[in-house]
Amino acid sequence: MMFRWLKRTMPRSLYGRAFLILLLPVISLLLVVSIVSAQRLFEGVTRQMTTSAAREVRLLLDSADPAPLAQTLSITISPVTAQDIPPGDMRRWFDITGIVLIDELSIRLPQLAGIDLSDGQVVQLYLPSNGEFVRMTMDRRRFSASNPHQLFVNMLFFSILMTIIAYLYLRNQLRPITRLARAAEAFGRGRSVPYRPSGANEVRAAGSAFLDMRARIDRQIEQRTLMLSGVSHDLRTPLTRLKLSLAMLDDEREREPMLRDVRDMERLLDAFLDFARGAAEGEPEQVDPGVLVQRIVGDCARANIPATLHEIVGSGTLPLRAVAIRRAVDNLIGNAVRYGTRAEVSVVLTERALRIRVEDDGPGIPEDRREEALRPFARLEPSRNQDKGPGVGLGLSITTDIARAHGGSLRLSQSERLGGLCADLVIAR
Repeated sequence: MMFRWLKRTMPRSLYGRAFLILLLPVISLLLVVSIVSAQRLFEGVTRQMTTSAAREVRLLLDSADPAPLAQTLSITISPVTAQDIPPGDMRRWFDITGIVLIDELSIRLPQLAGIDLSDGQVVQLYLPSNGEFVRMTMDRRRFSASNPHQLFVNMLFFSILMTIIAYLYLRNQLRPITRLARAAEAFGRGRSVPYRPSGANEVRAAGSAFLDMRARIDRQIEQRTLMLSGVSHDLRTPLTRLKLSLAMLDDEREREPMLRDVRDMERLLDAFLDFARGAAEGEPEQVDPGVLVQRIVGDCARANIPATLHEIVGSGTLPLRAVAIRRAVDNLIGNAVRYGTRAEVSVVLTERALRIRVEDDGPGIPEDRREEALRPFARLEPSRNQDKGPGVGLGLSITTDIARAHGGSLRLSQSERLGGLCADLVIAR
C-alpha cells in the first residue's frame, strides 16, 4: 500500500528495471563518497591549512618589522582606509571551502575586519595594525586544496564509464530472456518461431521448459483435432446411409421429421469439425479487416441472413488467418441472428488494436453467466432460446480460441444501441 505510488513510476520493461537496479547503487555510492569527501577531505584539509595560515598572519601582526617576514612568507601587506574595507565577508556562491575558511579565520583571528574571497586566486584579509588598517593578500592555495572539483569529475567520469560497460554486459545477459519472451508471445498468437535456449543456466532451463511445453501443447492440439475429426468423419458414413434409406420411404409424414433430425445431426458434426480445426487453418498473412468483414456481410446478404455493416473506422492491414477470422465472425453473426432479429457488424482499426463488434437485439446473456458462455459445450437455456436452432455450445468457444490464437480476446457485454448482446473480437497489433 505504501509503495503503490512508486510502482506507477517504475519502468515496465525488463531492460529499464535492470538498468535502474544497476544505476541506483552507482548514484548512491557517488553521493555517499561526495558527501564524505566534502566533509572529511575538503573540510578537514581546509581547516588545517587555514589554521597554519592564521598562525603566519598572527606572527606578522606581532612582529615589530613585518616587511622582511612578509616577503619570506610571500604575503603582500598594503595599507588601506576604513572605506576600503568590505561591509561583510565576500565569497563566490559556489565556493564551498570558502565557508569553512571564513569560519576558521574568524575563530583564529578575532580582530579581522573583513575577508574578501571574490577572487578565486587570492585571499584578502583586512586587519587593524598600529591604529590603522592593512590588507594582507595571500595565495588561495595556502588555505584550501587546489582544484577540489577534480575528485568529483574523476568520480563522475569513471562512474559513467563503468555504468556503460555494465550496461553492455547486462544487455548481453538479458538478450536470451527477450528472445524467450518473443517466442512465448508468438506462440500465444498461434505462431511457432524458431527458438534455441541460450544464456545463463537459469535462462536455458526456462527456455528448455518452454520448448517442452510448446511441444506438449502442439501434440495435445493435434490429438484433439485428429480425434474429433475422426469421430465426425466416421459418423458421416452411417448418416449418409440413413439419409438414403429415409429418402426411399414412401410415407412423407414419417420421412420428413427423420430427415430433419439427420440434417440436425450433420450440422452438429460440422460444429465439431469447426471446433476441431479451431484457429489452425492457414498461415497469418496481411489482411485488411475492413474488406474482409465487408465480404462476410455481403455473403450474409446473399444467404438472406439479416446482417448489416454498421461502420468501419480506420484502414490498414495486419497479419491474420483470414479463414479463421471469417469463421469467428460467421459464428458471432449466426449466434446474433439465431437469438435476435438482426445483427450489426462494425470494425475499428487503431494503431494499437483491431476490434470487430457484432451486436444483436436479442435477449442477451446475463453478466454473471458470460464467462460460462465462452466455455466449450456451454448452453445457457435460461437466457437463450434452445428451440431457435440446434447447437452444442461451441460457437463462442471457437471464436474465443481464434481470438486467443491471434493474441486477442472475446469480450461480451450488453449492446447500448440494440439492447441485446455485444460481442467484441479484440486483437492487439
